[in-house]
Amino acid sequence: MSRYTGSTYRKARRLGFSILENGKELTKRPYAPGQHGNSRGKKLSDYGTQLQEKQKLRFMYGVSEKQFKKIFEEAGKMKGVHGENFFRLLESRLDNLVYRLGLAATRKGARQLVNHGHITVNDKKVDIASYRVKPGDVIAVKDNAKTHPAIKAALEATHNRVEFVTYDEAKMSGTYVRYPERSELNADINESLVVEYYNR
Repeated sequence: MSRYTGSTYRKARRLGFSILENGKELTKRPYAPGQHGNSRGKKLSDYGTQLQEKQKLRFMYGVSEKQFKKIFEEAGKMKGVHGENFFRLLESRLDNLVYRLGLAATRKGARQLVNHGHITVNDKKVDIASYRVKPGDVIAVKDNAKTHPAIKAALEATHNRVEFVTYDEAKMSGTYVRYPERSELNADINESLVVEYYNR
């Protein structure tokens, strides 16, 4: 399956989970879409629960199924806990870190900024959203994009940033300081169910 490009709000309501991580999608109608969305749903099987958890994580990061599985397999070859390593690799994507720095309001918007060539890593233009950023790398807005209205609006709306990145307002650049700890990431995801899904 390719990357989902439909309504984020609809998908969030279907999963009962905020894909944007701000809860906005579920504020007005916190139930599944459709005629019977507000009625009591049936209990999911173990497989259904695992699949739903996998979809939550995949849609949150906006990754295609093929990319998602490839990253999962790579995480399995690393030392440490498989699920936590998987989370860290997803967080290390360039589009995600552009979002974490507050340069875009959503991950989808961050991916667009990267694809359009507005972002540099260590002073070199990178237009691949899935580019793997390493701790210590510096992500910046290109000089000719510093007045981009979407970037300015996103920065004005950003009040807090995660602790594993730092941001220099004057230079419009940020540093990926370190890999995130599990406690700093979305607590509503049970990554062990994702591991169970792929290992079933």
